[in-house]
Amino acid sequence: MSAVLKPGTGGRSSEQDFFESQKLPPDKRGITFEALFYKQLHHVTARIHDTENLDQIMLDTSQDICKLLNADRLTLYAVNEDRTAIVSKVKTGLNSSRDLKLPISPQSLAGYVAFSKQQLNLADVYDDDTLKQIHPSLNFLKEVDKRSGYRTRQMLVAPILDGDVLHGVLQIINNKSDQPFGALEVEGVAQLCKTLATAIRQRMQKASDAARHKATKFDGLVADGVVSEAELEQCLVDARSEGLAVEQVLISKFKVKPAQIGPSLARFFGVPYEPFNAGRIRSEALHGPLKREFIEEQGWIPLEESPDGLVIMCVDPEAVRGARVVPQVFPRIAKFAYRVTTLTEFQDTLAQLYGAGVEGGSIDQLLADMDGGPIDDGHNDDSLESAAADNELVKFVNKVIIDAYNQKVSDIHIEPMPGKLKTGIRFRIDGSLVPYIEVPAHFRQAMVTRLKIMCDLDISERRKPQDGKIKFKKYGPLDIELRVATIPSAGGVEDVVMRILAAGEPIPLEKLGLTPHNKARLEATVTKPYGLFYVCGPTGSGKTTTLHSILKFLNTPDTKIWTAEDPVEITQKGLRQVQINKKAGIDFALVMRAFLRADPDIIMVGESRDKETVSMGVEASLTGHLVFSTLHTNSAPESITRLMDMGMDPFNFADALLGILAQRLAKKLCDCKEAYLPDADELRLFVAEYAEELRHSKSWQADYAGEARKLVENWVNHYGQDGQLKLYRAVGCDKCGGTGYKGRIGLHELLVSDDAVKKLIQERARVAELFSQAVEGGMRTLKMDGMEKILMGLTDIKMVRQVCIK
Repeated sequence: MSAVLKPGTGGRSSEQDFFESQKLPPDKRGITFEALFYKQLHHVTARIHDTENLDQIMLDTSQDICKLLNADRLTLYAVNEDRTAIVSKVKTGLNSSRDLKLPISPQSLAGYVAFSKQQLNLADVYDDDTLKQIHPSLNFLKEVDKRSGYRTRQMLVAPILDGDVLHGVLQIINNKSDQPFGALEVEGVAQLCKTLATAIRQRMQKASDAARHKATKFDGLVADGVVSEAELEQCLVDARSEGLAVEQVLISKFKVKPAQIGPSLARFFGVPYEPFNAGRIRSEALHGPLKREFIEEQGWIPLEESPDGLVIMCVDPEAVRGARVVPQVFPRIAKFAYRVTTLTEFQDTLAQLYGAGVEGGSIDQLLADMDGGPIDDGHNDDSLESAAADNELVKFVNKVIIDAYNQKVSDIHIEPMPGKLKTGIRFRIDGSLVPYIEVPAHFRQAMVTRLKIMCDLDISERRKPQDGKIKFKKYGPLDIELRVATIPSAGGVEDVVMRILAAGEPIPLEKLGLTPHNKARLEATVTKPYGLFYVCGPTGSGKTTTLHSILKFLNTPDTKIWTAEDPVEITQKGLRQVQINKKAGIDFALVMRAFLRADPDIIMVGESRDKETVSMGVEASLTGHLVFSTLHTNSAPESITRLMDMGMDPFNFADALLGILAQRLAKKLCDCKEAYLPDADELRLFVAEYAEELRHSKSWQADYAGEARKLVENWVNHYGQDGQLKLYRAVGCDKCGGTGYKGRIGLHELLVSDDAVKKLIQERARVAELFSQAVEGGMRTLKMDGMEKILMGLTDIKMVRQVCIK
């Protein structure tokens, strides 16, 4: 006979009775327990509805939910902005502050629930047979348990759905009674998810309404009838999406004049509007002591004294007044009259009082201003140095570098021609060289001399190649460095190639463009405590970027990471980074020896160029360190034979190697791309090209047609739309310059050194054998990875074939 709860027996509350009865098996709890369960559930849902802040909903109620369901832990996932993944927002019981990001796909439990929009109730998440019955690709991510030492058993996972709209996933972990979650808990979680979905929708609607009705400094344009409310709303949307100032969009798209914007700004800030005055004259007393850079940074210009005080023209009077910098600059002036102006009129006034800046004017205009400059005779170094210091030439060279940086150029090529032929300047953008401008022959040597002066090279040496570095902050407004190489070429001229080294932050691992398959394998490989891992590829393929993303993933307060780089391009907190300096005798091998005495956990060596560096990397990995480096090789299996050719001991090297990631950068399709359905022949050829290496495996040799059919079904499952596969073709628009491509995407080939690969290394196997075994063990070649990214709509077959042989 089932137990029936009697509220308040023995002086205890019904709540205490409820939590005591949770320990009983479901068939022993009784009907009163069910009533108390729903009463407790009502308390939790009421708290959810009472919480105003969307982010606080689960933080405030997570412990109550765990208590209600007799669960040990829970995790709440929310859908990310592009709706391709779910990200953990609340994790009870986990010490890690790192967010878990899972793709919406059947490869993880929470990902499957988001993908299928169906509830899962599992008695044992380690039961692979049960998981495979639900979906062939379904896996439990055991790595999380391994890292934390926690053992997950039962799991109840439910989608947070508002109709068909997915807001997130609720994951309940481990029943404290060590039994599967019962029907009552399943129903309770379903109701919780429904409540959460309603609460999230209501909060999102409130936030949206508040944002829509928030006052802006351009509302006066609507009141004055200059633009409609709908047009202003569209303008705000366009400005956000294009990364432009709202004023720019108003002027360019809606033809609003600055004089119409000014009164709206005046009403918003509560100060008078100050328009541009073409008759204004520079005052040395006011403007002389203030540098142009300071004025631009602060966002205000002193104009003239008036009965109201010193007139200060600014774009944001509140920020300028709040910073209290103006009284410090003019301590003897008692009163200040702040005036608001438009961004356009501020820039016009700045140019009027301080002259056009380096960025001002087009490159063609600067070239026209240089007309009639020095004639190169190729001999007189003094006259060349004088010409190189010419103001217009200095502006021109700076403008070339600034334009290159703004256009996301990787390399600048200056290519002089002999005689009276013009000097060509080309930019490498997304891996391709595009013409930028041609410079008259008589500026040829003066321009090269100017660049040599900027990187402190010998201007009289024109017969030998020279290398140097420009710290552009000394000459222009950008805090960047350029690596410069001068090379004498036919006709007595010198070519100059400059690589832009823009210091930046590391890219998170999830934004590298790795497929879920490669990302999971990479994370499992690099989280091992010791070993050797290489990233390989040609120059400019993003090896350093990838290494820094991996280091960012591993960079925790309890880890010591040393890096040796030439040059240090990416910086991140927590890393101890060393710059290689060959002139001072500081090379990779020397720094590696020093690192081994500096108590490292992880070592990153920018490049393994010689036997000594590679040997020290193997030695360091075998003595308990995790070592990362790069190689200039074409594929992951080829890297192994290259390293063996350097004289590595095959047994030590096999023990040390964790894996090798080969990568290339392929051009990415612009948003103007066009989708189409491939016909049967095109799809058949696509599958055949993808399976070029797979067909040598046992399963494909046994049943090629069956494996090909399974491959297509898997693609449809992961990348299909309405049960069909779509491919994309380049179109061309203004944003991509008519090419159809904008930006680049990484293609990856990850070889994991398993037992079979280690055995082949010890036997000094040929590349073909290593390649075949790696594919058998789960490696996807560069081309296979690229073709999956074609199905994802990121690139096309033409671009993949350009960078991949097989």
